Amino acid sequence: MLPFFVYGTLRPGEPNHDLCLRGRTVAEEPARMRGMALYDGPGYPYAVESLGDGDGDGVGDRAGDGAGQGRGGAGEVSGEIVTAAPEEYAELLRTLDQLEEYAPGDPANLYERVERPATLADGTVVRAWVYVAAPTVAAGLRARGKPIESGDWRLRG
Repeated sequence: MLPFFVYGTLRPGEPNHDLCLRGRTVAEEPARMRGMALYDGPGYPYAVESLGDGDGDGVGDRAGDGAGQGRGGAGEVSGEIVTAAPEEYAELLRTLDQLEEYAPGDPANLYERVERPATLADGTVVRAWVYVAAPTVAAGLRARGKPIESGDWRLRG
């Protein structure tokens, strides 16, 4: 059972946290995920993976040195690691897939659910599910999207 890395409307204090996560988790910890840029889609964000090797470790990124967000550049996204209560896990996974309109293998997905490393505040690295922009959406955001330079949805201004 992997935890979830949430970075937008599912974060504590945001509307979808109350709707989907409240009372269904055993832990929520600040974390960050490297090798991604954050974009402001109308109403909600998209994490866009770097143009590198796609494993989120920042190694092998073709987009540069990993500094800043920029157009398709590697950066760091701030969020929380959310650990589901074991008895809630299967239903929570279905709920989040539905919220993100994700279906495995569907070319119409706006988001893809992928497993990537996240770093907790104490430096511990954990593997987690994260919903990232699907390839077609990511390409459009890199070309024309509005990056959130801080990598933090709450600081989007």
